[in-house]
Amino acid sequence: MNFDVVIIGGGLAGLTCGIALQKQGKHCVIINNGQAAIDFSSGSLDLLGQLPSGRQIQHFEQNYTALYQQAAQHPYALVGKDKVIEKARQFEQLAQTLNLGLVGTCDKNHFRVTPLGGLRPTWLSPNSVPIVTNEEMFPHRKIAVLGIEGYHDFQPQLLAENLVQQAPFAHCELTTGYLNIPELDQLRQQSREFRSVNIAQLLEHKLAFSDLVREIREAANGASAVFLPACFGLETQEFFTALKQATELELFELPTLPPSLLGMRQHKQLTQYFKQLGGLMMNGDKVIAADVDNQRVTRVYTQLHQEIPITAKDVVLASGSFFSKGLVAEFEKIREPIFALDLVENDGFNVKDRMTWTDSRFSAPQPYQQTGVVIDDRCRASKCGQFFENLYAIGNIVGGFNGIELGCGSGVAIVTALVAAEQIGGE
Repeated sequence: MNFDVVIIGGGLAGLTCGIALQKQGKHCVIINNGQAAIDFSSGSLDLLGQLPSGRQIQHFEQNYTALYQQAAQHPYALVGKDKVIEKARQFEQLAQTLNLGLVGTCDKNHFRVTPLGGLRPTWLSPNSVPIVTNEEMFPHRKIAVLGIEGYHDFQPQLLAENLVQQAPFAHCELTTGYLNIPELDQLRQQSREFRSVNIAQLLEHKLAFSDLVREIREAANGASAVFLPACFGLETQEFFTALKQATELELFELPTLPPSLLGMRQHKQLTQYFKQLGGLMMNGDKVIAADVDNQRVTRVYTQLHQEIPITAKDVVLASGSFFSKGLVAEFEKIREPIFALDLVENDGFNVKDRMTWTDSRFSAPQPYQQTGVVIDDRCRASKCGQFFENLYAIGNIVGGFNGIELGCGSGVAIVTALVAAEQIGGE
């Protein structure tokens, strides 16, 4: 099997890179093993929410110098400010082309409402999610926060109590309630099955739509805006949009505990577009070995095709971090399992000394979360201090940042993916 590019990993980074390369005329295959982190995400995409110092930011461009000074190993510091902004804008255009329904701009962060009633800075959010900026008040004064009876992954009272403490919602009158939805009684009897995905599947295919519309309108009790858990619309936002139109209310959806319908919708749309462009998905398989000659990857071998090597001019590693086993933590060391690539270290962190991996304070950012593959400004991966000619690393497999702490995981995935695609396309 021969391709122009082999991409290892089918999450946000791998799909974004694959789409960009297919649009350039490259023939790509994505080797994808299991679910990606995007399936568990909030649906919002972060560029940079705060600096390592802990200061929350709104404008990426104005704070780039501080980021560079505080985190010289960050992927943004390696590729440069102008390139980060260029690639962020490129993805914004791609999102419009794909009709992903995202709002926002890299010029300035907005705030999305979290399921616990907090406000988190972010770059792009689904247009169905409630968002505000620092300068504005939420446009609806009366808000009904409605859960689903028996569904414990969304707590309306907790959200409401916290939300009114936020300045943009201080003027709001919040009420709470629950939707009964009798069609869900069968799921309620099996608590392990009472999750957002199962609820959405049942609602779309076995529900009297008019009954749900009537129940939402009655539970809203005069409120003009309604906050709901993201359980309405499994593969697309069409079902939720239909509910909004039928109720004649401003409905908003909030992500629940994983898996997340908002992230799953994006994953499906990106996958479909990659396939439409002619890309090939090898699902349920994983790369287990590779042949390397003079800093070039010549062949890769997968678990299901050990006898048939896959060849390509370029290889992109988008296998994620510990969650998806792109990185493996053993008792004595942390390693990248396919190519044994160099990992980012610093004065306080050593991949072979597990005593340096964690902070004694449980709630503190953990040092191991910043490790990952060493790359250069072209996103080429390094082994034994030398950069490969045709192996690129993108997304959460890359080291030098803590995506959770800094609010930049999605942005790093997108920016490094598009930088790698540009390098490969320009060869």
